[in-house]
Amino acid sequence: MIPATNSAYATPWWLHGGNLQSIWPSLVTPEPRVAYRRERWDTPDGDFIDLDWLPWVEGAPLVVLFHGLEGSSQSHYARAIMHALQQRGWNGCVPHFRGCSGELNLLPRAYHSGDSAEIDWVLRRVAGQYKPARLYAAGASLGGNALLKWAGEQGEAAGELVSAVAAISAPLDLAAAGHALGRGFNMLYTRMFLASLIKKSLAKLALHPGIFDAARLREARDLYEFDNLVTAPLHGFRDTDDYWARASAKPWLARVAVPALALNARNDPFLPAIALPGPADVSTSVTLEYPDTGGHCGFTAGALPPGHLQWLPQRLITFFEHHP
Repeated sequence: MIPATNSAYATPWWLHGGNLQSIWPSLVTPEPRVAYRRERWDTPDGDFIDLDWLPWVEGAPLVVLFHGLEGSSQSHYARAIMHALQQRGWNGCVPHFRGCSGELNLLPRAYHSGDSAEIDWVLRRVAGQYKPARLYAAGASLGGNALLKWAGEQGEAAGELVSAVAAISAPLDLAAAGHALGRGFNMLYTRMFLASLIKKSLAKLALHPGIFDAARLREARDLYEFDNLVTAPLHGFRDTDDYWARASAKPWLARVAVPALALNARNDPFLPAIALPGPADVSTSVTLEYPDTGGHCGFTAGALPPGHLQWLPQRLITFFEHHP
């Protein structure tokens, strides 16, 4: 299903993408602070991840939210979703990809857009350790791509763990998204990401000398160059082109067997509308929802600044409630 835009919840002209809150905070009403409980898990390969949890409600469903590139449990969409879950009486958890919880991870590897193995490990441990009444998984941007890739790889087996999954503004075609982020106004986002990624990578290089060339890293001007120098070699890919091709979720959508929502705005600066999958590209388990507006992880309500992000959490909860 690809519904028409509901104008009451359209992202207005002044918010092209959700990450603009990081640049101009006054454009979006700050989401309520969420009182998380942090839990650290050791990974099977000798590293760690940190997970932030809402206070546990026995017998309630659980939504695990995987954040986007350089995101965290404090990202605006994460706080909006977790607050809405708490108001509904549900459980919520935001696992941090390695290095995103405020502390550098131990190994050279970090995380990437196709990190479905990490998704699998987290969901299986959550299911086994917490045994929620119902388990749902959502992902924003990078986390959404990795989650849908996982669902496609797992096929019918995904339903043994989760009742449904949802991806918000996922860059389902990484090559199209990467090239889009390297042009025009989108370079604003690229520079914001690179500032954080390069700083972290240089800190990691100090712990693991020789894993990449520091001088070339400092000269990286877009995500293509960064991924060629850092992401691809550290995570088993030949180069950026190999990484973007193999990590994209789009080729896996035809194999998704668990109920899945792919929510992408047609004006998302991170992924051109022409690159969005159509009904022929996905299984009957996948709901495609492409509003005309919404930006990147925006989907704000309100015609004038400041806007708010109440529509997005309610859309996710409604979708999950239809798949008990």
